[in-house]
Amino acid sequence: MNDIRGLASGGMILPKQLIANCGRSSERQAWLDTLPAMLEDLTRRWSLRLGPPFEHSNVTCSWVAPVVCADGTPAVLKLGMPHMEGASEIDGLRFWNGTPTAQLLDADDALGAMLLERCQPGDSLHSEPEHTRDVVIATLLKRLWKRSEGTDLKPFRHLSEMLDFWREETLAQALQWPDAGLVHEGLRLWKVLGEPTPTDVLLATDLHAGNVLRSEREPWLAIDPKPFIGDPTYDVVQHLHVCEERLHADPIGMVKRLADLCEVDAERLQFWTFARAAADPRANWSNPLWIDIARDLAP
Repeated sequence: MNDIRGLASGGMILPKQLIANCGRSSERQAWLDTLPAMLEDLTRRWSLRLGPPFEHSNVTCSWVAPVVCADGTPAVLKLGMPHMEGASEIDGLRFWNGTPTAQLLDADDALGAMLLERCQPGDSLHSEPEHTRDVVIATLLKRLWKRSEGTDLKPFRHLSEMLDFWREETLAQALQWPDAGLVHEGLRLWKVLGEPTPTDVLLATDLHAGNVLRSEREPWLAIDPKPFIGDPTYDVVQHLHVCEERLHADPIGMVKRLADLCEVDAERLQFWTFARAAADPRANWSNPLWIDIARDLAP
């Protein structure tokens, strides 16, 4: 083992962040223990030549590696750990069918395994200036939402289910809250904003620059969706959330810019962004940037 990865039995490389995440529950640890056998089965069944797994900072909830198919087609093999937020990824990729996501070439639903189009050259949207990222994210989101208009979304869960899950995590960490009033208000807004409405669409919920890759088929393709049905305005928040320094410098201006680009209501986006800043259970509540952002965006 070196400083960036671990080894499973048989010498299979396991990214350290994935090992750490799987160690947090017995279900995930059991999945990790069976990962070598799953990979052996899939590479044989799908006739794949396997490369070393990706080990960048986004690889936290799955094992992902470049592969070459029997006909020479480059692809990506992805196996997702048991993960509430990502449980519908395969269904979402089937639904969007490559527009504007990476194409799902094959899947084993029972194993949570995906054979995906390899985006080439594959550099992420982080390679572009920040204002360009805003435009690309907005363009992709509007295409994702439009595809679900007037279609049957019954196989997918509603966003309120994920927000209720996060709410329980947040409440369990009450001793760490820096400002109980802000957190409670964030939780209240989650409940109000997350209620089902007739204008709900299928959301990616995790679209940000790290999950957008340059490709040959289209200039940019979205990867790693975590589909839920809900308010399209919510889908803009993840991009804002990873632009914390820009958001901290001008929270109202940043929210308005993205609202205009994505053609959503600016006040509603402000409330969603406030709620994430104040009540997200994965937030670093000791980070004064997020406390400032929450206070500046508070209704």
